[in-house]
Amino acid sequence: MTTRPIRIGAGAGFSGDRIEPATALLEHAGLDYLAFECLAERTIGLAQAARQLDPDGGYDPLLEARMRAALPLASRGDVRLISNMGAANPLAAARATTRIARELGLSGYRTAAVVGDDVLDLIMARPYPLIDREGTSCDLGSAVVSANAYMGVGGIVDALALGADCVLTGRVCDPALFLAPLVHAFGWSLDDWDRLGQGTMVGHLLECAGQLCGGYFADPGVKDVPDLARLGFPFAEVDQDGGATFAKLEGAGGLLTEATCKEQLLYEILDPAAYLQADVVADFTGARIAPLGPDRVRVEGARGRPCPGSLKVSICYEDGFSGEGQISYAGPGAAERGRLALDIVRERLRMDGTDTSAMQFDLIGVDSVDRRSDDSSTAPREVRVRVAGRSATLGGAERIGAEVEALYTNGPMGGGGVTRSARKVLAVASTLIERQLVRPQVIMEVA
Repeated sequence: MTTRPIRIGAGAGFSGDRIEPATALLEHAGLDYLAFECLAERTIGLAQAARQLDPDGGYDPLLEARMRAALPLASRGDVRLISNMGAANPLAAARATTRIARELGLSGYRTAAVVGDDVLDLIMARPYPLIDREGTSCDLGSAVVSANAYMGVGGIVDALALGADCVLTGRVCDPALFLAPLVHAFGWSLDDWDRLGQGTMVGHLLECAGQLCGGYFADPGVKDVPDLARLGFPFAEVDQDGGATFAKLEGAGGLLTEATCKEQLLYEILDPAAYLQADVVADFTGARIAPLGPDRVRVEGARGRPCPGSLKVSICYEDGFSGEGQISYAGPGAAERGRLALDIVRERLRMDGTDTSAMQFDLIGVDSVDRRSDDSSTAPREVRVRVAGRSATLGGAERIGAEVEALYTNGPMGGGGVTRSARKVLAVASTLIERQLVRPQVIMEVA
C-alpha cells in the first residue's frame, strides 16, 4: 500500500489498436501500470469460436505482438501490465505470455490468468430473462456460442497481491482494468463507494486510449486535432483520494483538453448519475474538469453508491447469415445508373424467392447513412451501390452478392469494382445473473 500518486497509462482502446503509443508510454511516461482494453461485445464470441477450433487459442490475436513489444520495456521499468486480452481463454493467454517472457530472457516473470467470467453452463441451466429482447437465455438454445459475466476488480486485485507482473482477464468491466491497480496500490476498501466512483471515472476516461487525446474527436475546421497520424495515448497520475491529472507525452500527436475529457466522460454511459459497474454505481454529475496547461487536465468530483446485486452477462449466439454485394458507377448519370442497379437487384431477389430479410439498398455517399432528401443540384460523379441483407441460410446470403455481381453484364453500363461476401452472424443478447454465482479465480504462470 502506498500514499504517493500512482501513474497509470492506456495501452489500447480496442483489439486492433496501435502498439507504438503503448511502447512510447512504457519508455517515457514513468508508469506504475499500463492497461490494455481490448474486448468488445462480440469479440469474446469470436474468440470462443476460435478456441473451439484450437484449444490453445481464443485470446486476442495481437497479444503476442503486444507482449513482444511491451514485456522488455515493462520489465526494465518495473511497470505492471493489465489487460482483458485473455478474451475466451485467459489461461492460454497467460501461457503464451510466459513463453514469450522466457524467449526474451525474463526469468521469473509472473503472469496471472483471471478466470471465472464464463457462465455458459449457469445461464443455460435455467431461464434467465433477457434484458434487451423478449425471451430467456434458454430460448436461444443450441445457437448460443458463449456467455460471459462482467466481473469487477476482485480477481485482478488478488493477482496483483500475489505479485503478478502481468494480469490477463476475460470479460471484466472496462474501467475495472484501471480501477483494480488503484484499489491494490492505495488499499481502498471495496465499500469505499466515493473512491471507487472516482477510480471508475479515471478508468472510463482512459479505457478508449487515443479517444482522450483527440481520436474520434477531430472535425476539421470545428475541432482541429494536430498530428493525428502520430496520435499519442493518455496516462493519469492518480492521488490517494482518486483525483487525477491526465496528460499525454510531450511531442506525441493529438491533444488532451477539457473538451476531449468531457466527450469521453459521456461516451457510452447512458446515465451519468448512475453508471452501473460490477464494483460501484458511479455518479459523474459532480465531476470537475479543469485544464492545468497544455495537454494536462485535472479531473475529480465523482462519487459512488453501493454496487448492484447482479452482474450483466453478454450472450453471443449464432443468428443466421448476412450477405452483401457492392459495385461502383462513375461519370455522368452515375446516381441514376446506381438507382437502376438497385431496382434490378431488388426485383431479381423477389423473382427468385430468395430467403432474405432486413434488406438494405444503398447508394454510398448519397443515402446510405443520411437518408434525408438531398435538394442539391450538383449530381454526384461517382456512387457505390451496396445491397445487404440477412438470411437463415448461407445460400440465401450468398445469393445477394451474386445478383450484384451479375450486374456486370446484366445491368447498367459502366459498373465496376464488385465485392461480395457472406458470413455467419454472431449476435449479442444480455441478461443479469446473481453476483454471488460468479467467483473469479487466479492461476499464476512463471517464466
